Amino acid sequence: MPELPDIVVYIESLEARILGQTLDRVKILNPFVLRSVMPALEDVHGRPVSSLRRLGKRIVIGFQPDYFLVIHLMVAGRLRWLEPNARLPGKIGLASFHFANGTLLLSEAGTKRRASIHLVKGQSELAAFDMQGLEVLDADLSGFSARLAKENHTLKRALTDPRSFSGIGNAYSDEILHRAKLSPIAQTQKLSADEVERLFEATRVTLREWTERLRADTGGKFPEKVTAFRSDMAVHGRFGLACPVCASPVQRIVYADNETNYCARCQTGGVILADRALSRLLKKSWPRALDDLQ
Repeated sequence: MPELPDIVVYIESLEARILGQTLDRVKILNPFVLRSVMPALEDVHGRPVSSLRRLGKRIVIGFQPDYFLVIHLMVAGRLRWLEPNARLPGKIGLASFHFANGTLLLSEAGTKRRASIHLVKGQSELAAFDMQGLEVLDADLSGFSARLAKENHTLKRALTDPRSFSGIGNAYSDEILHRAKLSPIAQTQKLSADEVERLFEATRVTLREWTERLRADTGGKFPEKVTAFRSDMAVHGRFGLACPVCASPVQRIVYADNETNYCARCQTGGVILADRALSRLLKKSWPRALDDLQ
């Protein structure tokens, strides 16, 4: 799922292309993507784009006087910028937004249609999409600490909860926790002041660093390789590969469609965390520590 760094770079690329441009029309290629009925999409045809913003992991395109297109890419949704009158892909295309200078295409790989578009009118209707997660890059340590300790959850759950923190998902939470040298299952209300400060700084540095990396990779072009798995990440998506800090094999916890990646040496004192499915299967054969793997 595209997270804060990816969404920021998407929005910057969109600002360079459609801010101030008039939306000629929206074409819905898959009826399931449109999740609102009123106002009608035709109400924004012929209106110029007046603003672009990020709302958590959503992209909000504003039109005068008070209309907002809210796009949620979910796991597999992606945006593409096409030349005017370019041929639209049939299978993965969900919706196209046509401007005089080009076409913005919303596509989604796979068979699960989770990406969505809502059109709302007024700030009050837009506010319904705001999960009130803390914007860490705008917060200070005390605000971060208070939000972290508000409820007692694992760090992985807290970081990825949009009601707690804005724009952080599965991928960057792994990278943040590795940088902070903290276990993904550590409890938020049991952290020391030093650990909270490490996590705060790691979150800010990780998000800023990856935003800059993605900007550099894009080089002014429209982002085309938006993915949660990047070869230069420290642990996310790198199960079994060497940790860049200590060279120990990266471990994982698998649950549902997601997995948590971490370094046992750097983050859990050498302890291998139980995998809900595999550890139950192996029982006594489940390795408890890195040394048991050797």
